[in-house]
Amino acid sequence: MTSPAMSPEPSQNPQGDLVADPRQEEVILVLDFGSQTAQLIARRVRDENVFCQLVRHDLPIERIREINPRGLILSGGPASVYADGAPHPDPALFDLDIPILGICYGMQEVCRAQGSEVSPSLSREFGHTICSVQKQDPLFEGVPPEFTAWMSHGDQVKNLSEHFTALAATDSCPTTAIRHHTRPIYGLQFHPEVTHTQFGSTLLSNFVHKICGCQGTWRIASLIERQVEAVRELVGRNRVICGLSGGVDSSVTAALLAKAFGTQLSCIFVDNGLLRKGERDNVEEEFTGHFKTDLHVVDARQRFLDALSGVSDPQEKRKIIGRVFIEVFQEEAASIPDAHFLAQGTLYPDVIESGANPDGPAATIKFHHNVGGLPERLGFELIEPLRDLFKDEVRKMGAELGLPDKLIWRHPFPGPGLAVRCLGEITEPRLDTLREADAILIEELHKADLYRDVQQAFAVLLPLQTVGVMGDARTYEDVIAIRSVNTEDFMTADWSRLPYDFLQRVSTRIINSVRGVNRVVYDISSKPPSTIEWE
Repeated sequence: MTSPAMSPEPSQNPQGDLVADPRQEEVILVLDFGSQTAQLIARRVRDENVFCQLVRHDLPIERIREINPRGLILSGGPASVYADGAPHPDPALFDLDIPILGICYGMQEVCRAQGSEVSPSLSREFGHTICSVQKQDPLFEGVPPEFTAWMSHGDQVKNLSEHFTALAATDSCPTTAIRHHTRPIYGLQFHPEVTHTQFGSTLLSNFVHKICGCQGTWRIASLIERQVEAVRELVGRNRVICGLSGGVDSSVTAALLAKAFGTQLSCIFVDNGLLRKGERDNVEEEFTGHFKTDLHVVDARQRFLDALSGVSDPQEKRKIIGRVFIEVFQEEAASIPDAHFLAQGTLYPDVIESGANPDGPAATIKFHHNVGGLPERLGFELIEPLRDLFKDEVRKMGAELGLPDKLIWRHPFPGPGLAVRCLGEITEPRLDTLREADAILIEELHKADLYRDVQQAFAVLLPLQTVGVMGDARTYEDVIAIRSVNTEDFMTADWSRLPYDFLQRVSTRIINSVRGVNRVVYDISSKPPSTIEWE
């Protein structure tokens, strides 16, 4: 398991990542059986100040012993435990003297392995269900006799074996929660990790602290100090290059490395002409004024615009931007002597989704490398000091390192920048139009104290014009779409129910002050079926 933040005595693997000994911390492992909420389980455990990692469901028992976790959580999953090809853990897992909590599919797997029968239920449960606690247990300490739980299952445990006792039930599921008579093995048919389950955090906290005996020593402040020690030992006197984008991930990476190395750190910020209004100025102010970093700002605006000229296809835009970025970055990096390491702001979800961690689940979403293979192209060794952290933990680290709130809480911004929000052909006038409209939206969100209430908001310039009337004149001008979403994990998202008077102010300001725009529309589609970005 790759865990750079965990140990002051790092080694190095062939990819250049920091490798540490997870036994330096209390660790809970989540075995992933394909649940959409598996990452959420890990985040909830970390809320208890206990380090938690997502690993593949069939992690060998020898590797589990090596990691030496304080507890194991078996996630839910879409399969049936009795189906051909269903995922199963190492059978020796249940003979370890380690507390185990099975959730949904994980509970069924626990029971199946111990001789209970799992089969399709006559009455499937999906959504809110009233759960009744039947027996008191440390797992249910602080939980009332009845509470609302979130169910999502078509199978259930029947004919519970003599090894288990039922702790809770619903009207249609008599084994909603179970525990082993002699071992610290538990199961919950519902999902405690989702906000729909009342007292779900209490149940997970009880498992982590009361059942597993964790003290809760995972703290961002001490994490920073250990990580600083680790990267100092790895890097020695060599120089580190960090690619700055202006986003929170790369900014926290740069701030952490500035604390660790000071003058050994060089940051490269590429102005590709696809940035939000004032973004370049903000980065220069923060990383030359505040952190006193050796900042290299490359003005490549015209180079990117020339390469994108006449291109409308979104995938082709992305390819061009990635290729030109590598060329520009490579040229600037060559001017920095004694640079041996490249730092990236890779986060833990990136590692999970890419399959980059050999202990983790298989890749499911995207190929991993934030800057498109730059370490290999430049011959650098890679440092990813945030690769064990979720976004909320990165923000906490940024606050500890002294980054301003406006940067820490900045909404996600796509790597290709405004190119994927300027639908159709990319030209400087169209970018200027979009940039001004977007700036008005963000400014109004801050003025209304709504910016932190939504997780991502932006303007989109559409490749069409519509009829309008301004004064006594007929117009035929551009359309701006506003997109704002609320989400916990960005895997799913719902459109923000922004106040009508707010939307009216934004629309009026954009139409009145952004030349060439005569219509503003609001996107009210959710993900899925839509995506958050338009391209």
